[in-house]
Amino acid sequence: MENPLDSGNVAWMLAASALVLFMTPGLGFFYGGLTRNKNVLATIMQSFITTGVVAVLWVTVGYSLAFGPDAGMGLIGNLDWIGLKDVGAEPGGPNGAIYGFGIPHLLFMAFQLMFAIITPALITGAFAERAKFGPFLIFMALWSLLVYVPVAHWVFAYDGWLSAFAADGTDKGINALDFAGGLAIHVNAGFAAIAAVLVFGKRRGYGSQAMEPHNITMVVLGAAILWFGWFGFNAGSAGGASSQAVYAFVNTAVAASVAGLAWTLASWQFGGKPSVVGAAAGAVAGLVAVTPASGYVMPMEAMAIGLVAGVLCYGAVRLRAKVGFDDSLDVVGVHGVGGIWGAVATGIFANNAVSGIPYAEGLMQGEWRRFTDALVGVGAIGAYSFIMTFVMLKVLDLTVGIRVSEDEEELGLDVTQHGERAYTSDESGVALTPGPILPAPPAVYSAALEARKAT
Repeated sequence: MENPLDSGNVAWMLAASALVLFMTPGLGFFYGGLTRNKNVLATIMQSFITTGVVAVLWVTVGYSLAFGPDAGMGLIGNLDWIGLKDVGAEPGGPNGAIYGFGIPHLLFMAFQLMFAIITPALITGAFAERAKFGPFLIFMALWSLLVYVPVAHWVFAYDGWLSAFAADGTDKGINALDFAGGLAIHVNAGFAAIAAVLVFGKRRGYGSQAMEPHNITMVVLGAAILWFGWFGFNAGSAGGASSQAVYAFVNTAVAASVAGLAWTLASWQFGGKPSVVGAAAGAVAGLVAVTPASGYVMPMEAMAIGLVAGVLCYGAVRLRAKVGFDDSLDVVGVHGVGGIWGAVATGIFANNAVSGIPYAEGLMQGEWRRFTDALVGVGAIGAYSFIMTFVMLKVLDLTVGIRVSEDEEELGLDVTQHGERAYTSDESGVALTPGPILPAPPAVYSAALEARKAT
């Protein structure tokens, strides 16, 4: 039998897939802790329910469009694998062409599913505390199919126009090195977040009311879960238990560590106190930045990437606050800016001694093309994601409306969108029925709001 299954690589990729899936609820905790207590359930729900929306779309049609044989010009795959047709437990498929590590085609599909789930979930932090749940679900479905799927094909499929992977191992011309998703995931989500903030507008009371995180312990827990899962995210992108996976694992650890320290020191210097939230956000910024580079650079370069990411993303968040751009949970500052820096840094520091790919080398190795390819990738993906997201949200806003009313926003999304409260001490003024809870009618919300104003 040619290219038999490798049990060790199969075991590692199963574990890595589970680790990446764990990141999405971890993101929910990270984002949920950063919101006010009246919106924590709604925020967690946005991450959690995305798993269901994307899983259905990915298995039925998304995977085939993202990784199926190219339908033309490296822009989108075809429908050969619709409904996972011919995607089974045998080795082969795109992973066989790229990696040759003897993992099942179905397992490769599952691993990529976890990436497809967390990417749109990242965007939710930009419009936290003000989105209607129904239109949100529609947006998640549309964005997954119309934005993430094509971009995944561009970057991850061996015949995508930005892909570093050629089926015959040769340099294809444009190779925007993206080991685990700096471009396809973080730059993509970051530019989508800019569009989302512009369409949704500012939160009610932004700039005049306190909107500090309601549970910083939850923020740190979420960051820890993300960090843990990120080892599967990056090291799993090697496709098997290889030396490249080891580099990705170590680079993930050191970049996040340095970035968390850098953000903490920067917040201490310029904010007067070493912020706990800053340490958690800094670690995430380091994870974001090292993602595209993790399987292409040496550990010392990964530390440099983390150092710059911590300071750069901290500066971006301060600038966002200064200009009054209401990116609720700093998706742009952390994922957008961190992703751009990571892509550019990969073009600077890539060393083919890590990957074994002859053309995977950057400016420091004397190859300028990978640097310019990274810039092309950032520009193309950023423009496409921003335009598509802006148009989708505008259309949804004009048709079904994407934002809750002022009364609902004042009472909080937990009660108004889900009919539940995260904490029994929450004095929202709305009486909830024990047992299977249904949201109270709008009249009850309005009466509760008026009662709160009167007191």
